Amino acid sequence: MGSRARAAQVEEVIRRVEAHYVFPDVAEKLVKLLRARLDEGAYANLDDVALATAVTADLQSVNDDKHLRLRHHFDPVAEDGDAEHASEDFRRSAELENLGIAAVRRLPGNVGYLDTTMLYPIDLAAQSFAAAMTLIAPADALLLDVRRNRGGDPETSAFLQSYLVDERTHYLDFYERDGDRVTQMWTLPYVPGPKFGGTKPIWVLTGPVTFSGGEDLAFSLQRQGRAKTVGEVTRGGAHPCDRYKVDTHLDVTVPIARSYDPKSGENWEGCGVSPDIAVAADQAFDTAYALALRHVLELGEEGPRRVVAEEARKALDQL
Repeated sequence: MGSRARAAQVEEVIRRVEAHYVFPDVAEKLVKLLRARLDEGAYANLDDVALATAVTADLQSVNDDKHLRLRHHFDPVAEDGDAEHASEDFRRSAELENLGIAAVRRLPGNVGYLDTTMLYPIDLAAQSFAAAMTLIAPADALLLDVRRNRGGDPETSAFLQSYLVDERTHYLDFYERDGDRVTQMWTLPYVPGPKFGGTKPIWVLTGPVTFSGGEDLAFSLQRQGRAKTVGEVTRGGAHPCDRYKVDTHLDVTVPIARSYDPKSGENWEGCGVSPDIAVAADQAFDTAYALALRHVLELGEEGPRRVVAEEARKALDQL
């Protein structure tokens, strides 16, 4: 690729960061850094794949914002914003990932288990999450596994959390640079199907891969006192993003807002969500399941609960 074409790509990244990044002071530093790197020829002999890696490293070098990324795609990228979500390839990829639901089941002892890998946009994922929560609703306790959850749509997080409370809950705020405005995130007044409800215990399983939307779930449920987190500190990305086309096979993701707890003003950016019960991520399931089973046994074994109590004792013995 010629030097002019390469410079045009980097200048497009600069333009998007300068115009949209939620922290204008950091954007100014990044603009200077990228232009200095461009002038010194740091990007000159790189193909698009290597360029994406190099520019991403530079974008994250000032404040370690893991949402700031130049990405390479083998297929041509969609236009800006949500157009990607409307594409047939994106929809097919979502379907092949089962809309981000890796597993949903009733574990022995009447403990619900939901393993999520991605919070796909609500227009795609609502039916699948509603079906999953219908299966989980009768459980005595819930394990919500976000150890492999790499992020996704804040609206899908709100939808899922709505099944876990009894009343509308204001759980997060977004400060948006565009318009200098704050958007409040609330659970929904209505969701299809039965709810798990706001009183039965929840344990959220976390790990170092948990990112962005997965962290939103862990952080918000923890801060509400609605769930205990079990596992390891999460990756630490609290900034909602938009994506912008740079070239045929390149796009840049730019954080356009900052998430924070409406009560404390705190978030998980850079530090991750710290677990209430710290164990290795690969031990989080057994640890949380044991706690859930002990809760089930505390509910007694009169009448129909006798079979469940027997299941719980047997499962606990096998852990």
